Amino acid sequence: MKLNYEEVPSNVITGKDLDYLSDSFEWNYGALKKINNDKNLVNDQEIKDVFEKASNLFDDNLNSILKILESRGPASE
Repeated sequence: MKLNYEEVPSNVITGKDLDYLSDSFEWNYGALKKINNDKNLVNDQEIKDVFEKASNLFDDNLNSILKILESRGPASE
């Protein structure tokens, strides 16, 4: 039996995919909460700027995960 690996995968999220996305969401959400709390405790502007960049990165990651879930959920059918 010959398999064609160039076919586009179905628009389905497997259980393993969902576990990975869930873990990734939790890691990024936890880091976002921590960094947003800690940036209020810092007085050095350079460190605050780094924290702000990190906060934006974690927020972007969370939004990317949500877009993946929204694009493959029942509402997109």
